[in-house]
Order: sequence, then C-alpha cells, then structure tokens
Amino acid sequence: MAPPALAQDWALDGIDPVAYGTQNAAIPGRVDLVTFWRGKEWHFASEQNREAFESNPKAYALGFDGYCVVALSEGRLEPGNPRYFVNIGGRTYLLRSKQSYRRIIADQRDILTRATSVWTRLQR
Repeated sequence: MAPPALAQDWALDGIDPVAYGTQNAAIPGRVDLVTFWRGKEWHFASEQNREAFESNPKAYALGFDGYCVVALSEGRLEPGNPRYFVNIGGRTYLLRSKQSYRRIIADQRDILTRATSVWTRLQR
C-alpha cells in the first residue's frame, strides 16, 4: 500500500471496484493499474478489471455513494469502509463494520428499503 499522503486521491482506499461483483471480495488494486474517474484514482487487480470499469464506470458505482447502508437506514450518513461490503441486486453497498454486515445479511430487504427512503429525502 502507498503512504497515506500518496493515497489521498485513491478511490476505495485502493480496493478494486470490479472485484466486489466478480469475485465477491475486497481485493487491493495494483499501483500500476489505475484509471481516473470523478477526480479519484481507481486501482485494479487486473487489466481485465480496469477495462471493464473503463467501458462503463457507472456500472461499478457504489450504492448510496459509498455511505454505509445500515447507518443510512437508521437516518445517519456515515462513510462505509471499502473492506466491508455487500452485493444486493447487482449493486455494491459499503458497510462500516462486520456488525453492519451481519445486520444487513439478516434483514436485507427492510434495511435497504429504509436506507432508500432516507437517501431519497436527503437528495431533495
């Protein structure tokens, strides 16, 4: 990993966004496999993943802009941790902790419904 000063503009702390969906894992990207999107450096574990992202970056955009879906369902905007995530309906949502992961696995539909309601109100 890069020193914090160098990693400031790294999206997802350098985690490969494509791997969330294709490998269901938070895999660190390589320093030499980078693309720029929305003012951030996005890192990838393979050239294939970088090409997939570059062909349609919006397909790999995080649900709720990377805020923790469980916190959002409780009415709070808390950044998710790129190492904790869940894939639901083809979308990746970040979580803030293992506890949040256990909670959403136990009650995906209710948490996602409440989070969507809060997010919609915040977007107005």
